[in-house]
Order: sequence, then C-alpha cells, then structure tokens
Amino acid sequence: MRIAEEVTFGGSGYDRAAQLRPEAESLWKRSDARAMILWRGKPLVTDTEARALFFVEVGHPVMDLAGEPIFLGLPDGVPTFAVDLRGWNPSEIELHSGFLDPTEQSHPLIGEGAVFAELRAVMTHLSAQDAELASTARAVHGWHDSHKFCSKCGHESKMAVGGWQRNCPSCGAPHFPRTDPVAIMLVTHGNSVLLGRSPGWPERMYSCLAGFVEPGETIEAAVRREVFEEAGIRCARVTYLASQPWAFPMNLMFGCHAEASSTEITVDPAELEDARWVTKEELALAFAGEHPDISPARKGSIAHFMLFNWLADRLD
Repeated sequence: MRIAEEVTFGGSGYDRAAQLRPEAESLWKRSDARAMILWRGKPLVTDTEARALFFVEVGHPVMDLAGEPIFLGLPDGVPTFAVDLRGWNPSEIELHSGFLDPTEQSHPLIGEGAVFAELRAVMTHLSAQDAELASTARAVHGWHDSHKFCSKCGHESKMAVGGWQRNCPSCGAPHFPRTDPVAIMLVTHGNSVLLGRSPGWPERMYSCLAGFVEPGETIEAAVRREVFEEAGIRCARVTYLASQPWAFPMNLMFGCHAEASSTEITVDPAELEDARWVTKEELALAFAGEHPDISPARKGSIAHFMLFNWLADRLD
C-alpha cells in the first residue's frame, strides 16, 4: 500500500540513534536529557483533549522510584529515555482487569497536568512520533520483564547497551529484544469480507482474523493456515499490505490481503466465538455506528486501517 506507513505506531521516522546506545550512560547526564515514564504499561501523557507524551527531566525526584532507563534515541535532537515507575505501588488504586483499562492515574510528585493512561485508549490522539516512542518503550520494557534470566544457563542477566541488550554474567551469552511476528488478514470474497469475534472482546466487536507466524513458515503460508484453522476458509492469492508494531506485548503485525477460494465457514470454538461474511454495505453501517450486530476493530489498530481502506478502495 502506498499509504502503509500512515498506520498508527509507524512512519514517524524519528532518529533512534542506535550507534549511540553504548554511550547511553553519558547521554543520561546531559542537561537536556529527558525521560518518558511508564507505569504498569501506561505511558505518562498530558491531561488534555489533545494528548501528548509528558516528559520529565532525568533529575526529577520521581526518578528515585524508576527502574533502569532505556535509551530511545534522539527525537528532535534530544536524548530521550524511557523508565518504568516500578517503585510506585499505591494501595488505594484499584486495578482494572477488562479488555481495555479506561482509568487514569496521576502521581503526587508530578502533579496536575499529567496522567498515566492506557496506550490503546490514547494512541490515536498522539502524534506519530509520540505514538512510536510510547510503543517502543512499552515493547522493550515488556521484553526485559519477561526475559530476566539467561535462556542458555538460567542465571539472572543484566541490562546493557542502553537497554537494547541483556548480558549473562555467568556464561557470557548476549540476549536481544525480540519481536513476535503475527499475520493479520483482510480476507475477501467479492463484495464481502470475513470478520471474526474472539471470546472476551467488547460487545459486538468484530475484526480481522490473526495468528502467530510459526517457525519455518512464510507470512503467506501463515495467512492461509490461520484462516483455515479458525474459520475453515481456503485462501488463494495472498498479498502484503502494511505492518504495525503492536506492543501488547511485543508483536509486529503483518497486514495481508487474502482472496478466499471457499465461503463455507466452520468456526473453531477454541479460537473464535463467531465468524461471518460482511458486505461492504454492512461494514459501512458498522463504521457509522449504525449496524445492529457489529462494531469494527478499534480505531488505531491495523485491522481498522485495512478495513477502512478496503471500504475506500485504497488497498493499492
């Protein structure tokens, strides 16, 4: 797609300055260095209608509660880091366990004007650069949280190279942030698109089918396999459309267009609650909020991006 990089979390082109990662410790000491803060996966953003990341100076008192910094790069020429506020555990805040956490929290050391907000709730309000910074920070921190021990010898590893590596002090093995590839499919047959619904999703929400790419498998093969496994539909031609980093927890979504060669749906109940063919006219009603049974994928997701552009005949 010519508009592929318009997808949320992509296309900002900010300077990641990977060559400076070994110098992160000295960059942290620069007078203009700043940090974005995560708390339980939520980025700190402005408490305004037009959301933006809220940065603090690296010498701010709240840093005493933060974990090790990750060097994000030089957006706007400024050394920018991400920290996780691990030392703040307020007992009065009730945790939300639903599909998306709508609650927002403020920290007493930061004061008014900034709140921790669910990234999926604010992603479409952020600039392209802020969205990419927040997505990168969440994904890399998520990798550190789930890869604290050496996969070779089991010893606890240590963060290195500005947060872009973990080294094992026992056997010397280096470890690098991983990204899990996921195929997400716009499956069409004539004037209709195949939509599915997973258990636990918000009421009426339907989206494109998706699944992990397995070792030794091409993206195209993953598309055909997942669609058949989940919905019993055979696919012929598969073409790539766009990709999206999806930091929930650390995936890279490969958006593909698949042309169905069969139409009879057989749902795998372990994967889907329901699947159905939806015409362009029905999907247009869903996007307008006027369909009685269907709400489309959340705005900002690559599924929403592909479906919207299929409706607009902009898949070229």
